[in-house]
Amino acid sequence: MRSPLLAAVLSLILSGLGQIYNGQVTKGVVFIVVQLINAALTTVLIGFVLMPIVGLWATIDAYLVAKRNNERYGFR
Repeated sequence: MRSPLLAAVLSLILSGLGQIYNGQVTKGVVFIVVQLINAALTTVLIGFVLMPIVGLWATIDAYLVAKRNNERYGFR
């Protein structure tokens, strides 16, 4: 059983951590790499727009995946 709230908080700390917590290691690493690229893109300003969007996407995804997996396997 995975806590959706903990998955979301982990993704808020570092995009991709929530996915890794949920067992989706590849997806988590992709989110981390994308955020590193976005951090580099802050020098040309586009990173300032993309970083919060990807961060929010990772947080929502981590929460929903943990919730869906709990329901799928009968955890409450």
